Amino acid sequence: MLLQAVFLLLLHCLASSLGQYELCKSLVSTDEGSVWEQYACQPKSASMKDHMRIKVDPPGITCGNPPERFCTLENPYLCSDECDASNPDLAHPPQLMQDRERNGLLTYWQTVTWRRHPEPLLANISMAWNKSLELTDDIQITFEYGRPTIMVLDKSMDHGRSWQPYQFFADDCMDAFNMPPKRVRDLSPANITRVICTEQYSRWVGSKNEKNVKFEVRARFAVFAGPRLLNMDNLYTRMESMKGLRDFFTFTNLRMRLLRPALGGTYVQRDNLLKYFYAISNIEVPARCKCNLHASQCLLLDGNLQCQCEHNTTGQDCQRCRKGFKAKSWKAGSYLPTPNGNPNTCTIAGSPSGSNCECYGHSNRCSYIDYLNIVTCVSCKHNTRGQNCQHCRLGYFRNASAELDDESVCIECNCNQMGSVHDRCNGTGFCQCKDGATGAKCDDCLPGYYWKQGCYSNVCDEEMLLCQNGGTCYQSQKCICPPEFKGVLCQQSRCEAGKDCNAASSLHLSTATLLLCTLLSHLLAMLTPH
Repeated sequence: MLLQAVFLLLLHCLASSLGQYELCKSLVSTDEGSVWEQYACQPKSASMKDHMRIKVDPPGITCGNPPERFCTLENPYLCSDECDASNPDLAHPPQLMQDRERNGLLTYWQTVTWRRHPEPLLANISMAWNKSLELTDDIQITFEYGRPTIMVLDKSMDHGRSWQPYQFFADDCMDAFNMPPKRVRDLSPANITRVICTEQYSRWVGSKNEKNVKFEVRARFAVFAGPRLLNMDNLYTRMESMKGLRDFFTFTNLRMRLLRPALGGTYVQRDNLLKYFYAISNIEVPARCKCNLHASQCLLLDGNLQCQCEHNTTGQDCQRCRKGFKAKSWKAGSYLPTPNGNPNTCTIAGSPSGSNCECYGHSNRCSYIDYLNIVTCVSCKHNTRGQNCQHCRLGYFRNASAELDDESVCIECNCNQMGSVHDRCNGTGFCQCKDGATGAKCDDCLPGYYWKQGCYSNVCDEEMLLCQNGGTCYQSQKCICPPEFKGVLCQQSRCEAGKDCNAASSLHLSTATLLLCTLLSHLLAMLTPH
């Protein structure tokens, strides 16, 4: 008992020494013995520049190939510096944006100079982690030789498949982006996630100390937690209650779009374009692994960051329940109630906690139907339906690669309205096609049919339905017949009926008749007095 008490005390001391939500579980003593008490938990903040993978676009934007001279805005006519990719001492490759500078030696990535002005000098720097992360402090980019006059910071939450702006930076926001300038301190709790344009980090100040461009995170936290971030409970409460707040700080990729370099406080001086370029010596991204409050550690495994999941969860972000622990649908942990939150632990199949009505996360309400004596989910979301939101709505089908509690479990059929009988499809996404139509979405035609807002049977073709008597097939829709023939396939002579024969023959005068008409015309001309 004494040993157990010492162990519990040790765990308590450990919990006290850790920051908030940094402990996933604790052994507590109860009347029935020692049991593990589960808590919402998250990894510590860390510098993510060590794990980021940097890509620079467009190709050839990095200086040094071929070698070129450059000068600085402070000494615009002393162009004795050189960038040469083949010389390690003179090269400025992208990896120098994330290196740890030793012995006080400043290293930086650098672009070519603006020698092609007035063509814009554009550069994209993409940073990938192959992992969902959450910002915990300011992003800081250190520029050498002047900060850009125009740039954009973008973020992606889906590994670079789509992007949205995080913040705009310009020396004149109205001119560059048609946006009024704002500072983070101008924002209120209601609009703290607004994307703004700031002039704070773009104007030329003529000082070598003004190198940094920031995406301010602490100032946003301070709106809820106070200037010194002492009231973190209030911030975490807002993370739970304010829609979109936690997602605002979440990302998988970041991208800087450099749109115009530092100009030295003047207009572009075309007589010396070697002083305009971009150079970045450091990028700091303080963040933590996003583990959905189901892990307190995040380790580098096989080159990728991986949450060490607790609460019977699994996945790179602890984003689903482990096999055999799906008695209820997966949920992220909750910061509330403070200080330990709610872990929303996945429970083993067949356990009492899984006996309530299960909606797989697609409904927040259940209703008891008295005369049927059943409990059913109400207002199923994510295009689901059924007593437990376990089926897909009509017009949708089951995503075979998604778990039942995934928001993308149901995929729209997208049946072609012209080619399909209705907008419903089978369990594999195939629509029911009208006669002549084919394909998963009924947007193609079978052989012997042509498409014209639906599939129609060929009138003619080059194999079976041949136009006769010299007729030609036009787009499988009709035969264009010679004047003396008619019919769908030009199979009928116009001379078979009396009046048609006269009509046809009148179109083809004999050679003798044409000659006689010509002679009469000449004779009439000779007899006519001039």
